[in-house]
Amino acid sequence: MSGTDRKKALVTGASRGIGRAVASMLASSGYDLYMTCHNNRELLNSLAEELQERYGVTCNCYAFSISNEEKVIAMFQDISYLDVLINNAGISYIGLLTDMTYQEWHEIIDTNLSACFLTCRCAVPEMVRRRRGKIINISSVWGNVGASTEVAYAASKGGVNAFTRALAKELGPSNIQVNAIACGVIDTDMNKCLDAADMKMLVQEIPADRIGRPEEVAELVKVLCTGNEYLTGQIITLDGGWT
Repeated sequence: MSGTDRKKALVTGASRGIGRAVASMLASSGYDLYMTCHNNRELLNSLAEELQERYGVTCNCYAFSISNEEKVIAMFQDISYLDVLINNAGISYIGLLTDMTYQEWHEIIDTNLSACFLTCRCAVPEMVRRRRGKIINISSVWGNVGASTEVAYAASKGGVNAFTRALAKELGPSNIQVNAIACGVIDTDMNKCLDAADMKMLVQEIPADRIGRPEEVAELVKVLCTGNEYLTGQIITLDGGWT
């Protein structure tokens, strides 16, 4: 397959955790990649070099806040089309709502939810023209059920879920599938704030008796990228039976 014919994917928040696992999976499947991070440019560049050498794909790296409208638009000047868009970039805040500043609230909402709007607004027109595409949003179980001391995060992920369902209906006639994965506890830096005792108690609540691996999220992403075109508008929970 020539470079002009190769499938192309954008993965936001690709330097670590779930995004890194998803990017690696897509590269192993032959996708050329566009990958973003906020601050970890060296880590992202290292990943790009590794994937290019191992799989012979092309990787383009961008380091900026994914909620920056101008920079998202500028990035898409480099992207002729996308077969797959993975909205993975996200941040969390743990603390009482009353202790949260308005700026902190906006940072959560902008990074976790508004960024989905920005990337989709840029990616969708060419997907519609080509009448194909997959949009997969990485969400959270807290978007389904809410979480004490994570009100902003839960609200942002609840927004992602509603965004997913609505956009799927809007793009269904154009043969574009939009789904979300509502992750439970996954072994990423987002959970490093938990000490060993807290993590042990948390694992005891999970029927699978362990936390998930980023690679398991990536495996589900692969299914959504290659699977049934009738599957759209779904919030698929991946949490080991926890919620």
